[in-house]
Amino acid sequence: MPDIGPIQRALEAAIGPDKIPGIAAAVATRDGVIFEGAAGRISVDQPAPMTADSVFRIASMTKAITGAAAMQLVEQGKLALDQPAKEILPLLGKVQVLTGFDASGPTMRRPRTDVTLRHLLTHTAGFAYDIWNADIARYAKEKDVPAMRTGKLAALNVPLVRDPGERWEYGVNIEMVGRMVEAASGLNLETYLQKHILMPLGMRDTSYIARASWESRLTGVHARKADGKLEPIASPPVDETTREFFPGGGGLYSTAPDYLRFLRALLSGGELDGARILKSETVALMGGNHMGALNVEPLPTFNPALSNPVDLMPGVVKKWGLTFLINTEATPAGRSAGSLAWAGLNNTYYWLDPSAKVAAVFMTQVLPFADTTVLEALDAFESAVYQVVRKA
Repeated sequence: MPDIGPIQRALEAAIGPDKIPGIAAAVATRDGVIFEGAAGRISVDQPAPMTADSVFRIASMTKAITGAAAMQLVEQGKLALDQPAKEILPLLGKVQVLTGFDASGPTMRRPRTDVTLRHLLTHTAGFAYDIWNADIARYAKEKDVPAMRTGKLAALNVPLVRDPGERWEYGVNIEMVGRMVEAASGLNLETYLQKHILMPLGMRDTSYIARASWESRLTGVHARKADGKLEPIASPPVDETTREFFPGGGGLYSTAPDYLRFLRALLSGGELDGARILKSETVALMGGNHMGALNVEPLPTFNPALSNPVDLMPGVVKKWGLTFLINTEATPAGRSAGSLAWAGLNNTYYWLDPSAKVAAVFMTQVLPFADTTVLEALDAFESAVYQVVRKA
């Protein structure tokens, strides 16, 4: 077993009442799990310590799991990457491109091409999130579009901001993929994921539905104020009596060890401990560049309370696979070119490095996203991980 001291010390160095209240993390290599640990507290206003199995709201880290579900259905011939997605989800045959606003409200036109599953999985369909796109923020306000976390189907009634295939634009694409999974499988997304991914992989603390048994392990969400200090903020669960759908792009609760099991399955070609969720060739396909000459672009912010401007791994050309961010160059902190990664709004992060055979999860609950303090801690954690791996 390698000396994991540098990893634990990296976590502990990041903890403080005005830094990060608590962190849980997990790391695996080709030989198995080498680290599951934590530092700090579950909330600045609670004495309970953060533990390796603390439960987090993982937001957009949900996307990769939904993407894996879609690729299972591609393997079965129930979905296809390049068929018009409207054939599965009729809503996508009605979507229009937002071209601007006039005195009567939003102006629209038909898209020049059909949305496909590949567009959706690569965030090139033309959808945007209101946090990072001013036009969609204005549209959502004028049309009173509910927040996605409410589980209301009306949250999906948003236009494109570009034609499919024109540009990378981070948006409600994987929410649409989740609806396609439901349509193709006949199951709601919670049921599908539990049956075909989460339970087979032993991810027993991952679900859209908050459980009473998590009460003592559920982490608090914090907002960083202008002066740098942190304050707890309420983050109530969705009312399950009024929920209309499970959003594929976010909403899961999970733990660092649970999510690491998902990454380990991908790291080993789609199988873990005798449970196969994907064919090895499908996993390899998911990790390739599926956006061609397009690049992932920095994101401005139009809701500073929820997100800072986002440019992860600045200066590195980045592509997108089938639900994964791909860095085309090695990072200073250690991950190889061709690694797969993404994150969640509350500053949870993961990466999977197929070349070095390393997978890691780093979880906090701090807003806004791309918090400088958290990103510095993530870099220190990544550096420690590769220090340990290379000495092993």
